[in-house]
Amino acid sequence: MNTPTKRRGCFRNGCLALVLLPLLIFAGLFWAHRSSQALPDRFVLVVPLSGGIDEVRNESSSLPFLPSHESLSLQELLFVLNHAVADERVREVLLDIRGIHTSPAKIAELRDAVEKVRKGGKKVTAFLRSAEDADYLLATACNSIIAERGGFLLLDGLKVESLFYTSPLGKLGVQVQAAQWKKYKSGIEPFVRTGASKEYLEQINALLDEFYDDYLGYVSKRRGMSRSSFEALINNDPLVSAKKAQTLGLVDGIASFWELQRQLTRKVSGKELARDNDVFVSGARYRSAVAWPQKGESDERIAVITMSGMIVHSAGEMGEGIDIEMLKNSLDAALEDKAVKALVVRIDSPGGDALASADMLQMLDSAAVKKPLVVSMSGVAASGGYMAALAGKTIFAQPLTITGSIGVYALKPNISGLAEKIGLGRDVVTRGQYADASTPFKPLEGQAYNKFVGASGEIYDDFVGKVAASRKMSIAAVDSVAGGRVWTGSRAMKAGLVDRMGGLFDAIHAAQQLAKMDMGKKLQIILYPEQKSWFESLLQGRSASLSDRFAAAVKQQVLHELLPQRQLTSMATFYEMLLTSGQLQMLAVMPSDIIID
Repeated sequence: MNTPTKRRGCFRNGCLALVLLPLLIFAGLFWAHRSSQALPDRFVLVVPLSGGIDEVRNESSSLPFLPSHESLSLQELLFVLNHAVADERVREVLLDIRGIHTSPAKIAELRDAVEKVRKGGKKVTAFLRSAEDADYLLATACNSIIAERGGFLLLDGLKVESLFYTSPLGKLGVQVQAAQWKKYKSGIEPFVRTGASKEYLEQINALLDEFYDDYLGYVSKRRGMSRSSFEALINNDPLVSAKKAQTLGLVDGIASFWELQRQLTRKVSGKELARDNDVFVSGARYRSAVAWPQKGESDERIAVITMSGMIVHSAGEMGEGIDIEMLKNSLDAALEDKAVKALVVRIDSPGGDALASADMLQMLDSAAVKKPLVVSMSGVAASGGYMAALAGKTIFAQPLTITGSIGVYALKPNISGLAEKIGLGRDVVTRGQYADASTPFKPLEGQAYNKFVGASGEIYDDFVGKVAASRKMSIAAVDSVAGGRVWTGSRAMKAGLVDRMGGLFDAIHAAQQLAKMDMGKKLQIILYPEQKSWFESLLQGRSASLSDRFAAAVKQQVLHELLPQRQLTSMATFYEMLLTSGQLQMLAVMPSDIIID
């Protein structure tokens, strides 16, 4: 009797289909993605702007066939607009603005980018959806402003709000001990005071005066009205309808977004708006279709290394920010690449861990010996962020960049009152005089407290010494502008803390000159930390299988869309770590966050 032979391996029934079907689906998605990147011969570039504008995008491996609502980062916006200037396919640019909440310097740099597009001969239109001050300030950089039909403008001015936690924490039985170097380093105040100090109010008022002056001056100039008229509107009639805004000359037209699309479609293509019209290209699609970030005319390159977020020893401490290993890997890659002739370090950081900041400066100083290094400050480069900037041969800042804050403070929580309230007992056996000194269950006292304060002073003296050496200033001169004082970029230049006013492209141009590169040729730019595409992330995973990495990428993207990462302020991030860890923290951090909304 003949017994049928069983098929084994991948040719048994159904196995081949299980292998081929996922591959066919994957290939189809890949082909669809590649096809979607082809751009029409003439189109309107639509750039959505909303929420907080991060320096760089946190998600580097988003799947192309899943929709993403994440806004473009500041650097993506700058490069997209820079590409658009010389791209003949881009006939107009439309900024779709809805609720911007970001720093004054970032708005100013975006304004500069919009002005560059205008000077390149292309019309830029702003579409405002019930705008507030930041939205309107950016919109005034455009050729025309269209308000959404039925919308409004809320132009009520600028404010800074501070919260103080000393009393509510005291009711819980929690106190915080602090060491402050020096009196302008006001980051300790929310935990040790019930109201702002005169030094803090002095700084905030000075910053707010500059931001408000820029706001009034820029808007009145661009809209052809007197400064006093615009300020009177803010003070007397802050909430206006779209119709009244047009009457007052604040906007140029009123339309729904659909109506505006119809107008632009007829203007660009001569046709009516329809589903098959390919007139509008989103900023995200355009970014994926062009050579990124910039293709050069030779093999010579400039590396832009971004330090964005809190400075920490290890990113594992908080799931964000710049850590030592990340910076080291970026510097190593840029220094080993022989085609990279110069480095631009782009800083958007309020500082962070004082010792990690010092380590990063040492690494950057070492890199600057091997290749020219220029620093570009973004929205904020203060405290530990300013310390890192000291490595630059030239330091660029925007006039409204927040910088300086040369100072140190230390915080230590004491939860003895809370322990007593809940009846928590504690018995400790130690060896060594200070073995239990840093516990959160009791305050520092006597010699232990003196050492706590003294350590902060030593770090401050070291910080001041670093600034003096780098900026070629005396210790006394540095101390006179340090002590925790916060400066705008324009005032910091007068104080000798930065060299020149300008944005990212100005710093790149200066690096090109320092490296003696051919100034007549368009140079190639590479960005670090390296952001891998979704395809590279799938192929380069080290441990999991391809299918597992694919599933993980889908899961990560879906979770990111459903539960976006919450935005933490510079102080709140460290405060959260302080109160959850219970450990002493030695910080070189900006005392506050200032955003315009």
